[in-house]
Amino acid sequence: MPMLSPTSLTATVEFLGINDIAGDLSTRVVSEVDVDYGGFVGDSHSGVTRASCVRVVSQYPKGTEIRNTRQISALSAEDIESIRHTMDLDILNPEWIGANLVLQGIHDFSKLPPSSRLIAPNGTSLVVDMENAPCRFPGEIIEQHRPGFGSRFPKAALGKRGITMWVERTGNLKNGDVLSLHVPPVCSWRLPE
Repeated sequence: MPMLSPTSLTATVEFLGINDIAGDLSTRVVSEVDVDYGGFVGDSHSGVTRASCVRVVSQYPKGTEIRNTRQISALSAEDIESIRHTMDLDILNPEWIGANLVLQGIHDFSKLPPSSRLIAPNGTSLVVDMENAPCRFPGEIIEQHRPGFGSRFPKAALGKRGITMWVERTGNLKNGDVLSLHVPPVCSWRLPE
């Protein structure tokens, strides 16, 4: 029995970025990217495994080798615009906030259910890991471009920072590709009280 359901929702690739500068969160704009099991080829966050970070310190000591489910940082154009507006910025470039992928067309993108798939016409498939919490690092890049505004980012991006993703099927992505959304069954499980 299939567990994932295709939906009628689609999202158009508006931006692709590669982070290939050591020690810098920002991305470099590209029009097309090869995608392998490690993520976006050439990106500093690619790899099948990664060292655990502060986000999973309750599960693993920092630096433990774990599966890399944070290969790709994806946001929606709609959420970036909302963040820009809340920060009262004239512009908020995706590369300033470390975006690898910006899509347009899916409402409440940052809240997509974990295990959802976004599938390109050529079969390239990306899996949603979880919502990406905002942190101060994008604010530091924003501050370089718009002094006085960087510290506003974490609060403005709360609930709108996008999602982290990993690759299920390899291929490539191009600006203008239309990805189809496939979702898992709705989960109503709750912690016992």
